[in-house]
Amino acid sequence: MSELEVRELRYFIAVAEELNFSRAAQRLGMAQPPLSKAIAQTESRLGVRLLERTTRQVRLTDAGQVLLDQARIAVDAVHAAARRARR
Repeated sequence: MSELEVRELRYFIAVAEELNFSRAAQRLGMAQPPLSKAIAQTESRLGVRLLERTTRQVRLTDAGQVLLDQARIAVDAVHAAARRARR
């Protein structure tokens, strides 16, 4: 498994919090198709389904909930490291 990038984690967090690809894309300032593709690539790289998608809803899988919890911690740590480096 290759390592995930902060960008990928931010994309996943937005989708996981919004539970809607269109709203997440808007929040991130990007189009929905590239966001959907990025999430699918992340799932493929991890070898696990993070989201259950139907035509009516998006729901986190158990693995998705774990990644959401850990991704928030990781992204916060990266931002904190950057702030400390600037000081």
